[in-house]
Amino acid sequence: MKLMILGATGVVGSRVLEQALASDKFETIVAPTRRPLADPRKAHNPVIPFTLPLPGADWWAVDGVICCLGTTLKQAGSKTGFYSVDHDLVVACAGMAREAGASGFALNSSLGASPKSLSFYLQTKGKTESAIAGMGFQRFVVVRPSLIDAKREQPRLGESLGLMAGRLLSPITPRRYRPVSADAIAATLLREIGGPPGEIVIASEDISSCAT
Repeated sequence: MKLMILGATGVVGSRVLEQALASDKFETIVAPTRRPLADPRKAHNPVIPFTLPLPGADWWAVDGVICCLGTTLKQAGSKTGFYSVDHDLVVACAGMAREAGASGFALNSSLGASPKSLSFYLQTKGKTESAIAGMGFQRFVVVRPSLIDAKREQPRLGESLGLMAGRLLSPITPRRYRPVSADAIAATLLREIGGPPGEIVIASEDISSCAT
């Protein structure tokens, strides 16, 4: 499989890249990023600004895409800025890959994502899922993790506090709401991108770190 990884410098995307590079299932790995990867190894690493409109290039022609692009309201600075990344940019990337012939797309979304959610964050995630579902990918995978358990270069106070509470309360918390490791999310995305035609949604409690 010729695989594209979007968001390869992020907390989940970097794990996807690491695991993909260690696997023998991928003939080619394309990882476009805003800044060069520190150690691309055998990955093709186009450096692009990730602003719209996206540049056309032959490296968009892959078999499958794993998308871990995303930001936060704080980093984006506004709801408009957040939507432009988590919806507009993600959908545009999906469109470029689909137009170039990609048949599979796996999206790292969020627990509770729904276009009808009262939460702007979850509503945006849901609208992104819906937009990509309508693009005609033969295989469309949505993974909806709860809090992501991983160290970040720039820690998020609210998330850090949530993780501390989640770990302490894990024995009495329903599995769906327990923190899930970035490595497990990455393994699930990589395993599912190569599945049969169809559309599947993987809930947080079903995310598994089984080998890809």
